Amino acid sequence: MGFTRNPATGEAVAYGDFLVNAQGEDVVAGIRNTEPLSALKTQFPKVHKELLAIFDRLERHYRDMCDTEFTIDQGKLWMLQTRVGKRTGLAALKMAVDMTSESKIRLSHEEAIGRITEDHLAAVLHPHFSSTGHEVIAKGLGASPGAAVGRVYFTADRAAEAAERGEKVILVRSETSPRTSTACWPPRAS
Repeated sequence: MGFTRNPATGEAVAYGDFLVNAQGEDVVAGIRNTEPLSALKTQFPKVHKELLAIFDRLERHYRDMCDTEFTIDQGKLWMLQTRVGKRTGLAALKMAVDMTSESKIRLSHEEAIGRITEDHLAAVLHPHFSSTGHEVIAKGLGASPGAAVGRVYFTADRAAEAAERGEKVILVRSETSPRTSTACWPPRAS
């Protein structure tokens, strides 16, 4: 899987991951650790160069960031599908601004504004922590936009119980999955 830009930050660099000797379902299922798209440059330099050229062509054609699926068979790159990629609010704002000044895309100001949704703005307006002056004790993938403060719980059921008692809660998981709990999250107000 690959994106023509980083869908989390909006940075104009190829982003994604891949698995050697695997099928697409292996990547999506998360049963094996993937490698970053940048590792293609070392393992398959010709394919990496070709993929980046295709990414550039896709962006010029669609005039937007694209989400792609591809495979490599016996050293040959095969593009399986593409679509305009989903992005975070921050990335949507950055891309809209950047694409107004990029000669290959040339979005008008009206087009750029039209790409920003209410959800993008809501995500950007959530509280955020300052990026300086704090000791980082752990890192992970956020499951929601913005910053949160609360007591850490490691199961959805215990987090739901604590939230019902009025505690501020942060659910920490090695992976998120709807199959791991029967709890309703977040608890519904009565």
